[in-house]
Amino acid sequence: MTNRRNFLKKGCLAAASTAFTFPHFSHATEKELNLWKKLPRFNNDDFLWDWVRNEYSVSSTIANLNNGSVSPQPKVVQEVLEHYTREFNTIPSMYMWSEGDTSNAVRVQLAALAGCSPEEIAVNRNTTEALNTVIWGMNYNKGDEIILTEQDYTSVMNTWQEAEARYGVVLKWLSLDLPVEDDEEIVNAYTQAVTDRTKVVMITHVNNINGNILPVKKITAAIKDINPAIKVLVDGAHSFAHIDFKISELGCDFYGTSLHKWLCAPFGTGMLYVKKSEIQGLWPLFTHVDPQSDNINKFATFGTRNLPAELSIARAIDFHKAIGIERKEARLRYLKDYWISKVHDIPNVEIKTSMKPEFACALGSFSLKNMPDGEVVQKLLKNYQVHVTQKGDKTGKFHGMRVTPHIYTKTEELDRLVKGIQELSRA
Repeated sequence: MTNRRNFLKKGCLAAASTAFTFPHFSHATEKELNLWKKLPRFNNDDFLWDWVRNEYSVSSTIANLNNGSVSPQPKVVQEVLEHYTREFNTIPSMYMWSEGDTSNAVRVQLAALAGCSPEEIAVNRNTTEALNTVIWGMNYNKGDEIILTEQDYTSVMNTWQEAEARYGVVLKWLSLDLPVEDDEEIVNAYTQAVTDRTKVVMITHVNNINGNILPVKKITAAIKDINPAIKVLVDGAHSFAHIDFKISELGCDFYGTSLHKWLCAPFGTGMLYVKKSEIQGLWPLFTHVDPQSDNINKFATFGTRNLPAELSIARAIDFHKAIGIERKEARLRYLKDYWISKVHDIPNVEIKTSMKPEFACALGSFSLKNMPDGEVVQKLLKNYQVHVTQKGDKTGKFHGMRVTPHIYTKTEELDRLVKGIQELSRA
């Protein structure tokens, strides 16, 4: 048991090392050692994307173009998760509360990827939980104003509306005309809504509806110039491990993301960032022995958890680094541009995503003038074996099909989407 537990700790720490130098384990099996084998590095992009495709156990019949909801894990992540799950099932209670060193090693890796201190990172289950931790963790006075948009994520808007009902805060809704491609216009929309009652500014980094990237750093800087005491909360569900940035560069106070999207970590893994100076004043969502501690770990205390999944985040990070964020972002943007460029001039097709690289990456959106969105989604799946999802905003003024390929997506699959759009647009 001791040797097994030490292997888990050392294996995770090995993945955290920059050079990925795997230490010698005299009691580890060859299979266990192979779980943490060094991943290849490719100079040739054609070889790289062929390797990436083979590393995913995705459907051979249905083109999954809804990776924005939840992404599959590469095989190397699945293998580590399966191994940890089997190990933990031998004596669950001994593993569950004795792996603190290993969990901290994962947190160190996430912090390095995010460009911040490990003392500002808490692993949790998803973006919704991270943002709810912040929203419910602040103290409010009646009349405090919250700035958000009608194009934010549904569950986030619902949480703020509940806070409005419970605490009497005032929600100030902005309405972005998507796609929006003017930094100054975006920044002005936020700053013009600020008053001396503004408590929080909510910013969605990459919109889940059409993939619009907002200039978070510029918005935050402008808000803080007006009043440094205003808190900036960022929904990063679709930006982390998708586009190249560091959380520390954004200037925000809080940031939440899901690791099971673009990082391709196990399902139900997420991350909360809290600026060090904000930790003590933020109440944890779940009870903690010292709720006003300045220790980030108070936000990672929520009882029995899926620790095998959390430990497997380390392998997802290693896979991500084997590709590199610059090449990953470029590939994702290429795939979005690939299908849009083939359909944007077709009659009845409306493209609802920016083609400017600073305003969109992988996520794209379209609608057909001659067919309802729901019918388009159904027919793409039934007739062309292409899976996309229908999206809309709070007001109903924006609607369309969201298309989200991932790095394993083949252009042949996008060709099926293109064929479907072409034929349905003539129906």
